[in-house]
Amino acid sequence: MTLPLIRPDWPAPAGVRACVTTRLGGASAPPFGPFNPASHVGDAPDAVSANRALLRAHLPAEPMWLDQVHGVTVADADQPCPTQADASVARTPGRVCAVMTADCLPVLLCDRSARVVAAAHAGWRGLAAGVLGRTVRDMAVPPGELMAWLGPAIGPLAFEVGPEVRAAFLQRLPEAGRAFRAGSGDRLFADLYALARMDLAAAGVSAVYGGGLCTFSQAGLFHSFRRDARCGRMASLIWLEQSVSLP
Repeated sequence: MTLPLIRPDWPAPAGVRACVTTRLGGASAPPFGPFNPASHVGDAPDAVSANRALLRAHLPAEPMWLDQVHGVTVADADQPCPTQADASVARTPGRVCAVMTADCLPVLLCDRSARVVAAAHAGWRGLAAGVLGRTVRDMAVPPGELMAWLGPAIGPLAFEVGPEVRAAFLQRLPEAGRAFRAGSGDRLFADLYALARMDLAAAGVSAVYGGGLCTFSQAGLFHSFRRDARCGRMASLIWLEQSVSLP
């Protein structure tokens, strides 16, 4: 069975590999399928296992699957174990960082020398709390040497939120107001991509790519919790090639 994968369009160095799954190509039944790698959404365990096996064929090792809680904890993927976190960092070739999303923003990062990679789950709560800045810090290289790719998330024309969301971002990012526009009543439309770019810039990362996909509107390609409530997840994954030779 062919597994469709999205490959990030960014100038990552040759030693970095990354991909994102879609909702296509797997073994799950509606409303979770066809492809769902998440074991926590109510999908049949056999289907999830089959889907992960399909994905594993494209990877150098089993990913470090995280118990995501919309926080800012960053795990060390070089010592993989079940862990509650919303981002992971790897420096060892062959270790696979992964996050799962279905409207939240996945962010993949690497340095220009192919020494370190990271994946972050940036829902609005984690993004407002600083998960991207924490991930950049834990990568432990000058931020100017990093680049980031913004994966599929709910787009700015579909993500309507309450005023408390804007207030949460303004506490830490004074310019965040520019990422919101008026909705119905006191509701606002939030641009997760713009907010992530602001936060990465505040952390010193200026090379940011991606940000043109919408999970809510592209129903044939992506799962969306906001659209469907019961649904699967996409996985965003990044790793260093095992054959990479570091000076």
